[in-house]
Amino acid sequence: MDVVVLGTGSADGWPNAFCGCPSCCAERGAGRFRAQTSALVDQTLLLDCGPQTPNAAQRAGTDLTGLRHILLTHAHPDHFAPAALLFRSWVSEHPLDLVGPPEVVQECRTWVAPDSPVRFHVARAGDRLRLGIYDVRVHAARHGAAGSAVLYDVASATGRLLYATDTGPLPEETVQAVRGASFDRVLLEETFGDLDSHDTDHLDLQTFPEQVRRLRAVAAVTEDTDLVAVHLSHRNPPTPELARRLTAWGARVVDDGTRLRERPEEGSARPVRTLVLGGARSGKSREAERLLADADDVVYVATSDPTTDDPDWLERVRRHRDRRPAHWSTVETLDLPSLLRAEGPPLLVDCLTLWLTRLMDHHDAWDAETWRHTAEKAVAAEVDALVVAWRATRRRVVAVSNEVGQGVVPATDAGVRFRDVLGRLNALVAAETEDVRWCLAGRVVLL
Repeated sequence: MDVVVLGTGSADGWPNAFCGCPSCCAERGAGRFRAQTSALVDQTLLLDCGPQTPNAAQRAGTDLTGLRHILLTHAHPDHFAPAALLFRSWVSEHPLDLVGPPEVVQECRTWVAPDSPVRFHVARAGDRLRLGIYDVRVHAARHGAAGSAVLYDVASATGRLLYATDTGPLPEETVQAVRGASFDRVLLEETFGDLDSHDTDHLDLQTFPEQVRRLRAVAAVTEDTDLVAVHLSHRNPPTPELARRLTAWGARVVDDGTRLRERPEEGSARPVRTLVLGGARSGKSREAERLLADADDVVYVATSDPTTDDPDWLERVRRHRDRRPAHWSTVETLDLPSLLRAEGPPLLVDCLTLWLTRLMDHHDAWDAETWRHTAEKAVAAEVDALVVAWRATRRRVVAVSNEVGQGVVPATDAGVRFRDVLGRLNALVAAETEDVRWCLAGRVVLL
């Protein structure tokens, strides 16, 4: 199945021509321009047709001369520009199937002459159509403002594609309808990026990975699925940062005009071990949580002292818990090597700093005499055991740790000791990690 993604942008495109936000300026400066989302399959079947779509096809090095089927998802003007039917009628008399929700089909009829060879097909969720070589299933979208908006599941002898834009969190009936589909390609909308207060039937960088998780749980998305984020707006971070975040969920972002013949091999394998470093309030915990947001099950390993009565710390713990998905489980333990050796779902260890703090508490390592006589060797042995288990694990694991060696030198011997031991711990773990990230002011640098 040859798929050309003609457009990857939202209604106003990206960048928005009227906007001077950092995201739009970055994209404009890089010469990246995204038109309204649409896709062309085998130069024969078009998914959505906005005002920019015909010209987008020509900019992509193709055309619509072989077009025989148009599938429209809903009546919003960025997906539905019926004047294209008129323009086509001036130069082509080939038969054309036009599929869409009732209100879309009704509007399209007014743009077509009575003797035109256009066959209209009303599409409702649950319908199944045969269009030439294509088996088309129609699924429900969550896009209330557009009336009876739908999604399309298109299959032929050469592949199967899910076109899922525009929609909020997928209706459960849609998730169950694609159970076992093992799509070759999924074009899934991700409109609002880091804005999670939009209150619309669209996805963002919090709800997007949750839909990926749900689709993976029913084997609709597999490790072999080419998952592409579309319908992108300037609420997203600039493309390089967006691409980095999507990679963690097995997804990618492509330029307008990209031909999805084969999924690229480079960067397709996800890491086993990830270490996220950063200072206080640098965004390291959020980055770690984001990396596993698409996982069906995650064990959150809390290494803080569960018996503390510090109200500020308890409030911080509460905020962390509220932020985590409800399907994650929590384990409070210092026995990290046992968890790393065991089989099971992904681990998120938050954090190695508190693990080391409690370890030094246990061995009375804050006292200089005890440190010299017994604690130094005891702590080193436990750190070594952790590193051995970390190196050998086959379990997906993300660990968070603080970078504390770049500030003022601690005023006490115990503080210097902790800084030095944590620095060595971070270096030992990083040396056995294929994916090390440094968070600074909410930005992430891959080391």
